[in-house]
Amino acid sequence: MNARINIYCIRWSLTGKKTANSVALLLTTKALFETHQEALGLEWVAGYSGVSRTIDLKKCKEEDDILFGHMNIVQPSHVQVLGDHELAYLDRLSNTARKSQIKALFALLPMSIVITDQAEVPCDIQAAADEHDLPLLTSSVSCRKLINYLQEYYAIAVAEKQVLHGVFMEVKGVGLLLTGKSSVGKSELALELLGRGHRIIADDAPEFFRVAADTIRGRCPSLLQDFLEVRGLGILNVRALFGDSAIKQDKNLRLVIHLKEMSETEIEQIDRLEGDRVGRVILDVEIPEITIPVASGRNLAVLVESAASQHILRSKGYHAEQEFIRRHAEQIAKDSL
Repeated sequence: MNARINIYCIRWSLTGKKTANSVALLLTTKALFETHQEALGLEWVAGYSGVSRTIDLKKCKEEDDILFGHMNIVQPSHVQVLGDHELAYLDRLSNTARKSQIKALFALLPMSIVITDQAEVPCDIQAAADEHDLPLLTSSVSCRKLINYLQEYYAIAVAEKQVLHGVFMEVKGVGLLLTGKSSVGKSELALELLGRGHRIIADDAPEFFRVAADTIRGRCPSLLQDFLEVRGLGILNVRALFGDSAIKQDKNLRLVIHLKEMSETEIEQIDRLEGDRVGRVILDVEIPEITIPVASGRNLAVLVESAASQHILRSKGYHAEQEFIRRHAEQIAKDSL
Protein backbone atom coordinates (compact mmCIF):
# COMPACT_ATOMS: atom_id res chain seq x y z
CA MET A 1 0.00 0.00 0.00
CA ASN A 2 1.49 3.27 -1.09
CA ALA A 3 -0.86 5.55 0.83
CA ARG A 4 0.60 7.04 3.96
CA ILE A 5 -1.18 6.95 7.28
CA ASN A 6 -1.76 10.62 7.98
CA ILE A 7 -4.47 10.39 10.61
CA TYR A 8 -2.40 10.64 13.76
CA CYS A 9 -3.52 13.02 16.46
CA ILE A 10 -1.20 13.32 19.48
CA ARG A 11 -2.63 14.40 22.79
CA TRP A 12 0.10 15.91 24.92
CA SER A 13 0.31 15.42 28.67
CA LEU A 14 0.77 18.43 30.94
CA THR A 15 4.53 17.89 30.91
CA GLY A 16 4.66 18.14 27.14
CA LYS A 17 5.83 14.55 26.68
CA LYS A 18 4.07 11.72 24.95
CA THR A 19 3.04 8.93 27.29
CA ALA A 20 1.38 5.58 26.75
CA ASN A 21 -1.90 7.01 28.00
CA SER A 22 -1.68 10.28 26.09
CA VAL A 23 -1.40 9.00 22.53
CA ALA A 24 -4.50 8.21 20.50
CA LEU A 25 -5.08 7.32 16.88
CA LEU A 26 -8.12 9.30 15.82
CA LEU A 27 -9.75 8.55 12.49
CA THR A 28 -12.06 11.16 10.98
CA THR A 29 -14.31 10.72 7.97
CA LYS A 30 -12.26 13.37 6.20
CA ALA A 31 -9.03 11.42 6.80
CA LEU A 32 -10.69 8.17 5.73
CA PHE A 33 -11.94 9.83 2.54
CA GLU A 34 -8.71 11.62 1.62
CA THR A 35 -6.43 8.68 2.40
CA HIS A 36 -8.41 6.06 0.47
CA GLN A 37 -10.26 8.10 -2.14
CA GLU A 38 -8.17 6.91 -5.08
CA ALA A 39 -7.69 3.27 -4.00
CA LEU A 40 -11.38 2.69 -3.22
CA GLY A 41 -12.99 5.11 -5.66
CA LEU A 42 -14.70 7.08 -2.90
CA GLU A 43 -17.17 9.92 -3.43
CA TRP A 44 -18.79 12.02 -0.71
CA VAL A 45 -22.49 12.41 -1.55
CA ALA A 46 -24.21 13.63 1.63
CA GLY A 47 -23.76 14.53 5.29
CA TYR A 48 -20.96 17.02 4.72
CA SER A 49 -21.48 18.62 8.13
CA GLY A 50 -20.35 15.41 9.86
CA VAL A 51 -16.75 15.83 8.75
CA SER A 52 -15.51 15.99 12.35
CA ARG A 53 -16.90 12.62 13.46
CA THR A 54 -14.08 10.48 14.84
CA ILE A 55 -13.09 6.96 15.85
CA ASP A 56 -10.41 6.26 18.45
CA LEU A 57 -8.67 3.37 16.67
CA LYS A 58 -6.55 2.44 19.66
CA LYS A 59 -9.56 2.28 21.96
CA CYS A 60 -11.48 0.23 19.39
CA LYS A 61 -8.67 -2.29 19.25
CA GLU A 62 -8.51 -2.58 23.04
CA GLU A 63 -12.28 -3.06 23.29
CA ASP A 64 -12.44 -5.31 20.19
CA ASP A 65 -14.95 -3.03 18.47
CA ILE A 66 -15.93 -3.59 14.85
CA LEU A 67 -14.46 -0.79 12.75
CA PHE A 68 -15.82 -1.65 9.30
CA GLY A 69 -18.70 -3.99 8.55
CA HIS A 70 -22.03 -4.70 6.91
CA MET A 71 -25.24 -3.16 8.21
CA ASN A 72 -25.83 -4.89 11.53
CA ILE A 73 -28.20 -3.49 14.15
CA VAL A 74 -27.10 -6.04 16.79
CA GLN A 75 -23.33 -5.62 16.40
CA PRO A 76 -22.91 -2.20 14.78
CA SER A 77 -19.65 -1.12 13.22
CA HIS A 78 -18.26 2.40 13.26
CA VAL A 79 -18.34 2.53 9.45
CA GLN A 80 -21.53 0.92 8.18
CA VAL A 81 -21.08 -0.66 4.74
CA LEU A 82 -24.10 -1.15 2.48
CA GLY A 83 -23.60 -3.42 -0.51
CA ASP A 84 -25.96 -4.95 -3.05
CA HIS A 85 -27.35 -7.46 -0.56
CA GLU A 86 -28.14 -4.84 2.10
CA LEU A 87 -29.79 -2.51 -0.39
CA ALA A 88 -31.79 -5.40 -1.87
CA TYR A 89 -32.93 -6.33 1.65
CA LEU A 90 -34.17 -2.79 2.27
CA ASP A 91 -35.99 -2.80 -1.09
CA ARG A 92 -37.91 -5.94 -0.09
CA LEU A 93 -39.31 -4.29 3.05
CA SER A 94 -42.61 -2.49 3.30
CA ASN A 95 -42.48 1.29 3.51
CA THR A 96 -43.06 1.23 7.26
CA ALA A 97 -40.43 -1.48 7.89
CA ARG A 98 -37.94 0.27 5.61
CA LYS A 99 -38.34 3.58 7.46
CA SER A 100 -37.88 1.71 10.76
CA GLN A 101 -34.67 0.02 9.57
CA ILE A 102 -33.17 3.25 8.23
CA LYS A 103 -34.10 5.04 11.46
CA ALA A 104 -32.41 2.25 13.48
CA LEU A 105 -29.33 2.44 11.24
CA PHE A 106 -28.82 6.16 11.86
CA ALA A 107 -29.65 5.77 15.56
CA LEU A 108 -26.46 3.70 15.89
CA LEU A 109 -24.53 6.95 15.25
CA PRO A 110 -21.80 5.42 13.06
CA MET A 111 -18.92 7.60 11.95
CA SER A 112 -20.05 7.23 8.34
CA ILE A 113 -21.95 5.03 5.90
CA VAL A 114 -20.40 3.71 2.69
CA ILE A 115 -22.45 2.37 -0.23
CA THR A 116 -20.33 0.05 -2.38
CA ASP A 117 -20.40 -1.60 -5.83
CA GLN A 118 -21.20 1.72 -7.56
CA ALA A 119 -24.79 1.24 -6.42
CA GLU A 120 -27.27 4.09 -6.81
CA VAL A 121 -27.78 5.96 -3.56
CA PRO A 122 -31.38 5.64 -2.29
CA CYS A 123 -33.03 9.04 -1.86
CA ASP A 124 -34.31 8.27 1.65
CA ILE A 125 -30.84 7.27 2.90
CA GLN A 126 -29.29 10.38 1.36
CA ALA A 127 -31.93 12.58 2.97
CA ALA A 128 -31.42 10.89 6.35
CA ALA A 129 -27.65 11.43 6.08
CA ASP A 130 -28.13 15.17 5.56
CA GLU A 131 -30.70 15.32 8.35
CA HIS A 132 -28.40 13.61 10.87
CA ASP A 133 -25.17 15.28 9.64
CA LEU A 134 -23.78 11.79 9.03
CA PRO A 135 -21.25 11.43 6.18
CA LEU A 136 -22.49 9.24 3.34
CA LEU A 137 -19.87 7.96 0.91
CA THR A 138 -19.98 5.75 -2.15
CA SER A 139 -17.27 3.38 -3.38
CA SER A 140 -16.60 1.87 -6.78
CA VAL A 141 -15.20 -1.38 -5.33
CA SER A 142 -17.04 -4.39 -3.95
CA CYS A 143 -18.24 -4.59 -0.38
CA ARG A 144 -15.81 -7.41 0.45
CA LYS A 145 -12.80 -5.64 -1.05
CA LEU A 146 -13.55 -2.40 0.77
CA ILE A 147 -13.91 -4.04 4.18
CA ASN A 148 -10.83 -6.25 3.77
CA TYR A 149 -8.72 -3.34 2.53
CA LEU A 150 -9.68 -1.01 5.37
CA GLN A 151 -9.39 -3.68 8.06
CA GLU A 152 -5.84 -4.56 7.00
CA TYR A 153 -4.81 -0.93 6.58
CA TYR A 154 -5.94 0.17 10.01
CA ALA A 155 -4.82 -3.03 11.74
CA ILE A 156 -1.32 -1.97 10.71
CA ALA A 157 -1.97 1.56 11.96
CA VAL A 158 -2.66 0.39 15.52
CA ALA A 159 -0.28 -2.57 15.60
CA GLU A 160 2.49 -2.71 18.19
CA LYS A 161 5.67 -1.41 16.54
CA GLN A 162 9.42 -1.66 17.07
CA VAL A 163 12.27 0.03 15.22
CA LEU A 164 15.46 -2.04 14.86
CA HIS A 165 18.89 -1.00 13.65
CA GLY A 166 19.91 -2.80 10.49
CA VAL A 167 19.16 -3.27 6.80
CA PHE A 168 15.91 -5.05 5.94
CA MET A 169 16.01 -6.87 2.60
CA GLU A 170 14.24 -9.47 0.51
CA VAL A 171 16.71 -12.17 -0.54
CA LYS A 172 15.43 -15.11 -2.57
CA GLY A 173 11.92 -14.17 -1.47
CA VAL A 174 12.84 -14.24 2.24
CA GLY A 175 12.48 -11.11 4.35
CA LEU A 176 15.71 -10.89 6.33
CA LEU A 177 17.26 -8.28 8.58
CA LEU A 178 21.02 -7.65 8.44
CA THR A 179 22.28 -6.59 11.86
CA GLY A 180 25.65 -5.96 13.46
CA LYS A 181 27.78 -3.25 14.98
CA SER A 182 28.26 0.02 13.17
CA SER A 183 30.85 -0.19 10.35
CA VAL A 184 30.74 -4.01 10.25
CA GLY A 185 29.70 -3.82 6.60
CA LYS A 186 25.90 -4.11 6.54
CA SER A 187 25.37 -1.39 3.94
CA GLU A 188 28.18 -2.63 1.69
CA LEU A 189 26.69 -6.12 1.86
CA ALA A 190 23.25 -4.73 1.06
CA LEU A 191 24.70 -2.90 -1.95
CA GLU A 192 26.27 -6.12 -3.22
CA LEU A 193 23.01 -8.01 -2.75
CA LEU A 194 21.19 -5.30 -4.71
CA GLY A 195 23.70 -5.78 -7.50
CA ARG A 196 22.86 -9.49 -7.47
CA GLY A 197 19.17 -8.79 -8.09
CA HIS A 198 17.73 -8.78 -4.56
CA ARG A 199 15.55 -6.04 -3.10
CA ILE A 200 15.74 -3.62 -0.17
CA ILE A 201 12.91 -2.57 2.09
CA ALA A 202 14.65 -0.25 4.55
CA ASP A 203 18.11 0.86 5.61
CA ASP A 204 19.24 1.84 9.11
CA ALA A 205 15.89 2.01 10.94
CA PRO A 206 13.26 -0.39 9.56
CA GLU A 207 9.95 -0.35 11.42
CA PHE A 208 8.42 -3.69 12.39
CA PHE A 209 4.90 -4.42 13.55
CA ARG A 210 3.05 -7.62 14.44
CA VAL A 211 0.17 -8.36 12.06
CA ALA A 212 -0.69 -11.80 13.45
CA ALA A 213 0.16 -13.97 16.44
CA ASP A 214 3.30 -15.31 14.74
CA THR A 215 3.91 -12.82 11.93
CA ILE A 216 6.12 -9.72 11.97
CA ARG A 217 6.05 -7.34 9.01
CA GLY A 218 8.58 -4.62 8.32
CA ARG A 219 8.55 -1.46 6.26
CA CYS A 220 10.56 1.71 5.73
CA PRO A 221 9.82 5.05 7.42
CA SER A 222 8.79 7.55 4.76
CA LEU A 223 11.80 9.79 5.47
CA LEU A 224 14.25 6.99 4.60
CA GLN A 225 12.32 5.59 1.62
CA ASP A 226 14.63 4.58 -1.30
CA PHE A 227 17.87 5.62 0.46
CA LEU A 228 20.93 3.60 1.49
CA GLU A 229 23.94 5.01 3.30
CA VAL A 230 27.31 3.52 2.35
CA ARG A 231 30.45 4.75 4.08
CA GLY A 232 32.69 6.50 1.59
CA LEU A 233 29.91 6.97 -0.94
CA GLY A 234 27.39 8.78 1.22
CA ILE A 235 23.64 8.59 0.63
CA LEU A 236 22.58 6.55 -2.42
CA ASN A 237 19.16 6.55 -4.04
CA VAL A 238 18.54 2.86 -4.66
CA ARG A 239 15.56 3.46 -6.91
CA ALA A 240 17.56 5.84 -9.13
CA LEU A 241 20.55 3.46 -9.29
CA PHE A 242 18.84 0.08 -9.65
CA GLY A 243 15.28 0.89 -10.74
CA ASP A 244 11.86 0.41 -9.16
CA SER A 245 12.27 -3.37 -9.04
CA ALA A 246 15.02 -3.00 -6.40
CA ILE A 247 12.55 -1.54 -3.88
CA LYS A 248 10.05 -3.55 -1.85
CA GLN A 249 7.42 -1.65 0.14
CA ASP A 250 7.07 -4.14 2.99
CA LYS A 251 7.81 -7.77 3.80
CA ASN A 252 7.27 -10.32 6.54
CA LEU A 253 10.39 -10.81 8.66
CA ARG A 254 11.50 -14.45 8.54
CA LEU A 255 15.22 -14.39 9.32
CA VAL A 256 17.84 -12.26 11.06
CA ILE A 257 21.44 -12.35 9.82
CA HIS A 258 23.85 -10.99 12.43
CA LEU A 259 27.29 -9.96 11.14
CA LYS A 260 30.01 -10.23 13.76
CA GLU A 261 33.76 -9.83 13.71
CA MET A 262 35.24 -12.88 15.45
CA SER A 263 38.64 -14.12 16.46
CA GLU A 264 39.94 -17.48 15.20
CA THR A 265 39.20 -18.96 18.61
CA GLU A 266 35.57 -17.77 18.50
CA ILE A 267 35.11 -19.10 14.98
CA GLU A 268 36.43 -22.53 16.00
CA GLN A 269 33.85 -22.71 18.77
CA ILE A 270 30.90 -22.44 16.34
CA ASP A 271 28.90 -25.66 15.95
CA ARG A 272 30.17 -27.33 12.79
CA LEU A 273 26.83 -29.00 12.04
CA GLU A 274 24.21 -26.31 12.69
CA GLY A 275 26.31 -23.15 12.73
CA ASP A 276 25.59 -20.28 15.10
CA ARG A 277 21.79 -20.36 15.09
CA VAL A 278 19.52 -19.05 17.86
CA GLY A 279 16.04 -17.58 18.21
CA ARG A 280 15.54 -13.82 18.59
CA VAL A 281 12.31 -12.54 20.11
CA ILE A 282 10.85 -9.49 18.35
CA LEU A 283 7.44 -8.23 19.46
CA ASP A 284 6.89 -11.54 21.28
CA VAL A 285 7.54 -13.55 18.11
CA GLU A 286 10.63 -15.76 17.86
CA ILE A 287 12.59 -15.19 14.64
CA PRO A 288 15.54 -17.43 13.66
CA GLU A 289 18.88 -15.61 13.88
CA ILE A 290 22.11 -16.76 12.24
CA THR A 291 25.44 -15.21 13.15
CA ILE A 292 27.90 -15.02 10.25
CA PRO A 293 31.56 -14.32 11.10
CA VAL A 294 33.02 -11.36 9.23
CA ALA A 295 36.58 -11.93 8.07
CA SER A 296 38.82 -10.94 5.18
CA GLY A 297 38.19 -12.97 2.04
CA ARG A 298 34.72 -14.24 2.98
CA ASN A 299 32.01 -13.71 0.37
CA LEU A 300 29.22 -12.48 2.62
CA ALA A 301 26.70 -12.04 -0.22
CA VAL A 302 26.96 -15.73 -1.15
CA LEU A 303 26.69 -16.70 2.51
CA VAL A 304 23.53 -14.61 2.99
CA GLU A 305 21.97 -16.07 -0.16
CA SER A 306 22.79 -19.56 1.08
CA ALA A 307 21.33 -18.75 4.50
CA ALA A 308 18.09 -17.61 2.83
CA SER A 309 17.92 -20.79 0.73
CA GLN A 310 18.67 -22.91 3.78
CA HIS A 311 15.90 -21.17 5.70
CA ILE A 312 13.43 -22.01 2.92
CA LEU A 313 14.45 -25.68 3.09
CA ARG A 314 14.19 -25.76 6.89
CA SER A 315 10.72 -24.21 6.74
CA LYS A 316 9.72 -27.13 4.51
CA GLY A 317 11.08 -29.63 7.03
CA TYR A 318 14.47 -30.43 5.49
CA HIS A 319 17.52 -30.12 7.78
CA ALA A 320 20.87 -30.79 6.11
CA GLU A 321 22.60 -31.62 9.40
CA GLN A 322 20.04 -34.33 10.14
CA GLU A 323 20.56 -35.82 6.68
CA PHE A 324 24.32 -35.76 7.23
CA ILE A 325 23.98 -37.48 10.62
CA ARG A 326 21.68 -40.12 9.12
CA ARG A 327 24.13 -40.92 6.34
CA HIS A 328 26.99 -41.04 8.80
CA ALA A 329 25.08 -43.45 11.03
CA GLU A 330 24.22 -45.67 8.06
CA GLN A 331 27.87 -45.79 7.01
CA ILE A 332 28.97 -46.74 10.53
CA ALA A 333 26.34 -49.50 10.57
CA LYS A 334 27.62 -50.86 7.25
CA ASP A 335 31.25 -50.77 8.38
CA SER A 336 30.40 -52.65 11.55
CA LEU A 337 29.00 -55.65 9.59
